[in-house]
Order: sequence, then structure tokens, then C-alpha cells
Amino acid sequence: MKRHGFSVGQRVELVPGRMDGNMPRGVYTIVRQLPNDAADREYHVRSAQDGHQRVVRESQLRADGRPSVG
Repeated sequence: MKRHGFSVGQRVELVPGRMDGNMPRGVYTIVRQLPNDAADREYHVRSAQDGHQRVVRESQLRADGRPSVG
């Protein structure tokens, strides 16, 4: 079984695809790794900009590389 590529608390960049509707691009923090057996793991994330939370797929995320604040 494939493991999650991102850890809880890690800052990531959400890069939505063309078919992802109006999902806002930006910096998010991983809140929780969601259990599933699919190849594209899922995460519960929180926006650094407005605090909005959403569920996203690993393929929509990129490592942010910026240090965590607060």
C-alpha cells in the first residue's frame, strides 16, 4: 500500500487542475491524512489565507518549502 507523501502540519501549495472548478490556489497546511486505498491519497487541509478547510488529492499538492509560521 502506498504511503501518504505529506505529513500533518506540513505547508503545501494547492495547484488545482483545469477540471477542479473554482478551487483557490495557494498555501495550505495539512490537517489530517485521510484513509483510503486509492493511488491518489487524500488530505484534509486548511488555507493559510482565510482558514477555509477542504479535502484534496495528493496530485493537487506541491511541497511549499516555506517555513511554518506560528
